[in-house]
Amino acid sequence: MTRQRQINLNADLGESYGAWRMGDDARLLPLVQSASLACGFHAGDPVTMGRTVRAAVAAGVSLGAHPSYPDLQGFGRRSMRCSAEEVEALVLYQIGALDAFARAEGAHVTHVKPHGALSNDSSRDPALATAIASAVKRYDPSLILLAPAHSRLAEAGVAAGLRVAIEIFADRTYEDDGALTPRAEAGAVLHQREACRAHLSAMLDGGGLVTRGGKILPTPIHSVCIHGDGPGAVDIAAELHRYLQKNFRLAPLPALFT
Repeated sequence: MTRQRQINLNADLGESYGAWRMGDDARLLPLVQSASLACGFHAGDPVTMGRTVRAAVAAGVSLGAHPSYPDLQGFGRRSMRCSAEEVEALVLYQIGALDAFARAEGAHVTHVKPHGALSNDSSRDPALATAIASAVKRYDPSLILLAPAHSRLAEAGVAAGLRVAIEIFADRTYEDDGALTPRAEAGAVLHQREACRAHLSAMLDGGGLVTRGGKILPTPIHSVCIHGDGPGAVDIAAELHRYLQKNFRLAPLPALFT
């Protein structure tokens, strides 16, 4: 019997802060197998982190740290001029913060996924990518680095000897160099579940990123992300969950490496 191929569906969660509410984590958690949780630098606060970790553990969802630049006002989507040393320290700090809450619930962080501008910058800049990979390895070399396809970050993770899961975005479009279309451009973010499903289907069928210019950039695909902060996130996640279940076995990230 041929073993069904595994794939992971993940979401970025825990992005509320104080009185500000972002996303619908309670409805997203049953649809995903892994969650990357804000660590207080772009969103999230100690109470939110604790509550989200508790809910994720109860749902059987594997936990990831979602570190970012220290940019609460910009939701971590603005680049900052941080040195490689600073980036390594801030990533290490945020992993440890989230893992404290995980350990308090009898669990632990199993992956790390940079957020927003930090992810975009480290996808292009080898020094930043190496700094992030170093922070992950120093904290726990068994952690999985969840990295964008065709990124310097993925390369740095492999060079550091980390387990690297390659991620694609169902709700974002790509440029011909493999970078995400800048959010300021029209069409960069897909808001309709049918469009997200079609985009994902094209990438899985083509075995790579499908760009706005019509190129296919071959890549392994381990995980599919849906951003939890969008207004249609739950509907999109439900649609992708149904679609993926038809041809794959959905699994938490650690299960992909066993």
